Amino acid sequence: MLMPFLDLKAQFASIRQEVLDAVTRTLEAQQFILGPEVTAFENEISALTGCAYSIACASGSDALILALLALGIGAGDEVITTPFTFFASAGSIARVGAKPVFVDIDPQTFNISPGAIQCAITPRTKAIMPVHLFGLSADMNPILELASAQCIPVIEDAAQAIGARYRGRPAGSLGLIGCFSFFPSKNLGAAGDAGIITTNDAALADRLRLLHVHGARDKYVYELLGMNSRLDAMQAAILRVKLRYLDKWAAARQHNADRYRQLFSEFHLKARVRLPAAPPLCTHVYNQFTIRSSDRDNLREHLLTRGLPSEIYYPIALHLQKAFAYLGHKQGDFPASEAASREVLSLPIYPELTEAQQHSVVAAIADFHPE
Repeated sequence: MLMPFLDLKAQFASIRQEVLDAVTRTLEAQQFILGPEVTAFENEISALTGCAYSIACASGSDALILALLALGIGAGDEVITTPFTFFASAGSIARVGAKPVFVDIDPQTFNISPGAIQCAITPRTKAIMPVHLFGLSADMNPILELASAQCIPVIEDAAQAIGARYRGRPAGSLGLIGCFSFFPSKNLGAAGDAGIITTNDAALADRLRLLHVHGARDKYVYELLGMNSRLDAMQAAILRVKLRYLDKWAAARQHNADRYRQLFSEFHLKARVRLPAAPPLCTHVYNQFTIRSSDRDNLREHLLTRGLPSEIYYPIALHLQKAFAYLGHKQGDFPASEAASREVLSLPIYPELTEAQQHSVVAAIADFHPE
């Protein structure tokens, strides 16, 4: 390979001593579960998002499950979301016993189509879960207006969108609850699984804090049927180091996205390959730079022969996954999501990517799509 798809080793090299110091500090403290490192990280995420409360947990998937549990969502309830996303979005809904209700995406942004949500609402609808896919916020104003009119809470799946903004407001602060993932490949990645939940609702924050520690406020006294989903101090300490660089890394990703756009223009590829949308009122943080090609699979194979990596997020829409066969969906139910699954291809976009590397990627795509 001429380059990795994501170069975490290069990232680590740039902050190596700071990370090692944080790890050593945690080991010397010998306080690994919750504690001051986790509290400090929660406060720093609250400052970033502008949310009054942040509750750290074991993963982004757990963040979604905890959010649903905190709202009392379970058997017989419905939650509206998108079928073009990572499995955890709908998987969390099914895991608490509720029914995922899919609506199609906007083919330009890959995010849930606000206009499709209204028709999916029933008396059993207990939440709407938009996903800010690939680092771009969903179009939240119409979603929030509809949700407010119907008194339906909005849970933002912001797993891929730490630092993204919608009309100047941070992702994760727009709905009632925001859920983030710090999986290593995210813009802010831990050394393993990690997540956090944000909210401005004090009572909800209190319930979330109970739920993620087995439902206990006092030792061995259980108020709720909770779960074990605590962020450990080691991950918090590492994330606190990386958080200081988040804006710098996001700016580098945005710069690389701009350079891709320029290169695609120079190679006259814009008519043959569709580039990701960048709505003017949104701040895109490019967890992925995802193009569309009508001959995606052959294009990917062509890139591989040149030693150039790419990834497909996501090759099968959730309504067609075997795990959700019980919902009774079929091919053609959500055509925009299905078309995206056939056409999307994500290119390397990490901050350390060089101009020469990007030129190699686009030149190879141009060779596959001759004028």
